Order: sequence, then C-alpha cells, then structure tokens
Amino acid sequence: MLTELRNRGVADVLMLVCDGLTGLPDAVTTVWPRTVVQTCIVHLLRTSFRYAGRQHWDAIAKALKPVYTAPTEAAAKERFAEFADAWGVRYPAIVRLWDNAWAEFVPFLPFDVEIRRVICSTNAIESVNARIRRAVKARGHFPNEQAALTCVHHAVMSLDPTGTGRKRWMIRWKPALNAFEIAFDGRLAAGRK
Repeated sequence: MLTELRNRGVADVLMLVCDGLTGLPDAVTTVWPRTVVQTCIVHLLRTSFRYAGRQHWDAIAKALKPVYTAPTEAAAKERFAEFADAWGVRYPAIVRLWDNAWAEFVPFLPFDVEIRRVICSTNAIESVNARIRRAVKARGHFPNEQAALTCVHHAVMSLDPTGTGRKRWMIRWKPALNAFEIAFDGRLAAGRK
C-alpha cells in the first residue's frame, strides 16, 4: 500500500506520529527514508498507566511531564533518570517501556514548541476516525461508493457544523507550518507543487 501511495505521487512523508504499531515505522522509512518517526506521547503515557496503580497516575504523569517537555534530548535523559530513581523500584515496567520507546520518543525534542504541540499526539486523528466509524456503523451498508463517501463527508462536517473551528484550526496551524517549513528545509513547500 505504501509503495502504491508513492507511485500515486506522494513524493515525501515528512513525519509519522504513530501509537506503537509494530512494523509501521519500518515500513514507512523503507518507502520514504527521510521520514521522522515519532511515538504518540499520549499513548506512551496511557501505556505507562497500565503498569501503575490508579492512586499513582497523577504523580507519575507529573513526574513524566518534565521528560517530554524537556528542551533537549540530554535534558530529557536527565529528567528520565530522576523519574527512574523515584519510580523505578515500584514500577520497573514503566521505566523499561520508556527505555524501549526512547528512539521513537526523542525525534520531536529538537523541534520548536509550535511543532511539538501538534505532533505529540494522534488523538485528533483518532477522534475523526471514531466519528467516521460511528457514522458508518449506524448506516450499516451502502448501495455504492458515492453513498459511502457522502456518509464520511457528513461525519467529518459534523465535527465543525458552524465552520468556526476551521478558523481556530488555521490560526493554530500557522506557527506550526512556519516551523515545519524551516525544520524540513523546504521539503514541505516542495510537496505542494
């Protein structure tokens, strides 16, 4: 499928934010070698909570926040060492989880805050997918492809029926687009041609 996308003209994928699917990063970087692969921080935190008692979730989240908000990878390693010292004895599986995910966790650390804000999570995409799944499931079946596309269109449009969210979205993305253009050295504009 990825090779088919490349053959259809998807020239370059700048960044992939994924939720830990095994094999997806390797497949994408095989087709698009310059792709930056980033693990969804929210998914990493949620997976961390699986290994902890509910009474410690808030404290663990507070202790991990300096790790994923660190200005550099070195600073993140220092904050993670502090986390491991504080929580490693009680929850060694969380420390191992972050150690194993470190290579896919750190790619977003060198980016500007504007980019970090929009790439740290896959929740927005998952929300749209959930809305589409709900609409398709409620409908049941479609007589043709156009009916299915119409259903998907209505589901997506119902996310912002008044159109005011689109204005907020554009304002929110302008700083990120500028930062992406600089960070990816013109590859973003090249993809729009």
